[in-house]
Amino acid sequence: MIDNKKIRNFSIIAHIDHGKSTLADRIIQFCGGLSDREMKEQVLDNMDLERERGITIKAQTVRLNFQSSDGQKYILNLMDTPGHVDFGYEVSRSLAACEGSILVVDSTQGVEAQTLANVYQALDVDNEIVIALNKIDLPSSDPKRVADQIEDVIGLDASEAPHVSAKTGVGIGELLDKIVKEIPSPVGLLESNLKALLVDSWYDSYLGVMILVRIREGRISKGQKIRLMSSGISYQVERVGVFTPAIENVDHLGPGEIGFITASIKTASDCKVGDTITDDRKPCLEALPGFKPSVPVVFCGLFPVDASEFNQLKESLIKLSLNDSSFSFEAETSAALGFGFRCGFLGLLHMEVIRERLNREFHLELIATAPSVVYKINLQKGEQKELHNPADLPDPTFIENIEEPWIKATILTPDEYTGSVLTLCTERRGIQVELKYTGTRTMIVYLLPLNEVVFDFYDRLKSITKGFASFDYAIDNYKKGDLVKVSILVNNEPVDALAMIINREQAEIRGRAICLRLKNLIPRQLFKVALQAAIGGKVIARETISPMRKDVTAKCYGGDVSRKRKLLEKQKAGKKKMRQFGNVDIPQTAFFEALKISD
Repeated sequence: MIDNKKIRNFSIIAHIDHGKSTLADRIIQFCGGLSDREMKEQVLDNMDLERERGITIKAQTVRLNFQSSDGQKYILNLMDTPGHVDFGYEVSRSLAACEGSILVVDSTQGVEAQTLANVYQALDVDNEIVIALNKIDLPSSDPKRVADQIEDVIGLDASEAPHVSAKTGVGIGELLDKIVKEIPSPVGLLESNLKALLVDSWYDSYLGVMILVRIREGRISKGQKIRLMSSGISYQVERVGVFTPAIENVDHLGPGEIGFITASIKTASDCKVGDTITDDRKPCLEALPGFKPSVPVVFCGLFPVDASEFNQLKESLIKLSLNDSSFSFEAETSAALGFGFRCGFLGLLHMEVIRERLNREFHLELIATAPSVVYKINLQKGEQKELHNPADLPDPTFIENIEEPWIKATILTPDEYTGSVLTLCTERRGIQVELKYTGTRTMIVYLLPLNEVVFDFYDRLKSITKGFASFDYAIDNYKKGDLVKVSILVNNEPVDALAMIINREQAEIRGRAICLRLKNLIPRQLFKVALQAAIGGKVIARETISPMRKDVTAKCYGGDVSRKRKLLEKQKAGKKKMRQFGNVDIPQTAFFEALKISD
């Protein structure tokens, strides 16, 4: 058995693009996990989507052998985590499974919003933090200034932080020596009853359901009968292994080790992330605390274009929710779109990624409704109900008021963009809480309504600050607001998928922008198409898509002008009839594109 004093479990945390995945690549290479021939960029990111976008979506684990400068041999369990705020749940899970974290800070950029958020998460679970100043190979690097900023903003001593370059490999050995010295070894007795934490689970098309575990006490071996404590169901362990990053089978895992097991688990819903795994014959008395449940903040309906694919969509969502536990869904029906699912996401990027994965991995063509947040409807009878779908809003005469969720947003931006950011937040009905200058950067804290942030706030923030601003948020509370439902009508037919609840002052601007966007997205028909935005029975915006015109007189040679007129009159009558019965097909892309409004 491996001595747990020689094990170090740590995560890599940082803001987006500060070099987490590249640092993980260099550490794997340094420890000989992969040969130079096998190495590729973002080696732990195994989804095509992650490579294309250059982002990490799933936290990945790798086990490495490391010989320190004093000649001692150690086993390092490394977890690479996502940086984007939408995948914060992946980060919190990884931190709970480790004893320490490497905080990577870009020495050209300094402390960002997500850097702060991740540090606080790590401190909450008592992680030992090792700071690494990355990108020292760049000419604009200023490690001294960034180290002072870390001390000033976060309050951690960064004077002895290793200077590393994840790209060139400088300082990697020094960083690993520091990890071995400062991060504590895991505790746990081999003789105790088995107590393991279910960190993650995913579906493999060959091996079925795979479970990532962190052993706290005891051991888990091949052939052992285990029990999942939340469901009480028992399984026989078929395979035990670790990722090096290649899959390597082992006989057993002991205290402090991180690895995977397969156990012929057929039902995906049995594997609850954060569950405790124990021995079936000698179970432990109490379960591990697990993880904080994820709270979805953005909701949207997903409907198959072809109604016969409903069951396939259901199976695909079950497999995806196994892979991504922060994603939730429930069945819903729509008069216009048929049967589908109401899905909850942690943000707009999370929603886009899930849609893309359903399309790529399961080959599903889907219609996504307008993203919305959960509103609380107070009825005149004294009842309160939650509203997930704007199309289901009760009659306004029965409503006393509507409450909407607000968030507390932290924005870090260079000084020169402060004015533009404050203007943007004010436009979005924000309330300023704090404004603090740290060196050449400004930290702005605002209270903002979530539905103003959901659509295109992040894109707008990035564009007005030339990409330098960083943004992080947490749910604050619910407040009453002057909110109305805006319906979008195509040829006098309401489109459920585009219905939205919005502040009354913004309704006209948003309605007009969506109509204009749809005008460019919906192809021209043989008849005139009216696009309208309406609040109840009042139309607040209108655009018209002019019809395509076929030249019916092209084959008419010579003769009296009345021949041509006759043909044109016949065409006119046909178009009028068409308009009466005409059905407009809205392309799938139009639903999502219509919402990306550029101010």
